[in-house]
Amino acid sequence: MRDDGLGGLVAGDGAAGRPVTERHRSRSTLVVTIALYLALFLLGLAEAMVGAFFYSVGPVPLAAVGFDLAIAGTCLFGGWGMSRPSGGLAPAAGWLIGVFVLASGTPAGSVLITATRAGSWFLVGGAISAAAAVVAAFIVWTRRAAR
Repeated sequence: MRDDGLGGLVAGDGAAGRPVTERHRSRSTLVVTIALYLALFLLGLAEAMVGAFFYSVGPVPLAAVGFDLAIAGTCLFGGWGMSRPSGGLAPAAGWLIGVFVLASGTPAGSVLITATRAGSWFLVGGAISAAAAVVAAFIVWTRRAAR
């Protein structure tokens, strides 16, 4: 493929007269795939960070349940968008690592996610939601791959 001068590619020789091979295409596809998994992981981590600060806003379990549904949706749509169960696992892993770190106490005794009813809803509900969404993505995409 070569540049047609208008921002597009035309079939033919690659850079410096070398033909574009399937290996070059697969390498660029691999880079994009890794970047997408990293973005999903960081999205899950960001949801954990935002949720850790706002899980107790409003009526007690309402915000926490909202954050639980958000991570479930992120995992489901991540699996759907990547067409693989690992697309749902990436944001779940980011969320779990994030809440683990934020719920851990410091040597001074400070914690962000407290042992309150809202904190329990956020931690336990989010873990169950993420796990259920990853399992759902696994079931859906392994069945589609089998067809």
